[in-house]
Amino acid sequence: MDRIDLKILDELQRDARLSVVEISRRVGLTKTPCAERIRRLEKSGVIRGYHAELDPEAMDVSHVVMVQVLLTSTTAQDLKRFNEGARKIPEIESCHMIAGDFDYLLKVRTRDIAAYRQVMGDKISELPCVRQTHTYVVMEVVKDAHTLPI
Repeated sequence: MDRIDLKILDELQRDARLSVVEISRRVGLTKTPCAERIRRLEKSGVIRGYHAELDPEAMDVSHVVMVQVLLTSTTAQDLKRFNEGARKIPEIESCHMIAGDFDYLLKVRTRDIAAYRQVMGDKISELPCVRQTHTYVVMEVVKDAHTLPI
């Protein structure tokens, strides 16, 4: 990737609805080479998709908690089973394997604390090998970027 590819990616991260004509104007290319670069970035997997950013308040899912998860076993098979289960729970917005005192850190988004308790009791605590969880309620979201630094 060269600096023009990076400029294209930066523009698309800011607004994926920009036309190829507008992107090409912003990065200093004509339409055809810009479109070819975008197709190449898509084909190579650098651009994995295009998404709408939804307002959590409008969607009634503004309650956020972070959950530390400690497993009973961390064999490759058990980690795979946990990962597959976590991917199936729509309320889990992100799931990260962590090195340290616990195994995973989850970001969970629900309507309110009652809905979270139900997700915790019916889904998260039922994931394979869950030994213990610790929940931290988010008081305020200061930054929640969905872009990569370029």
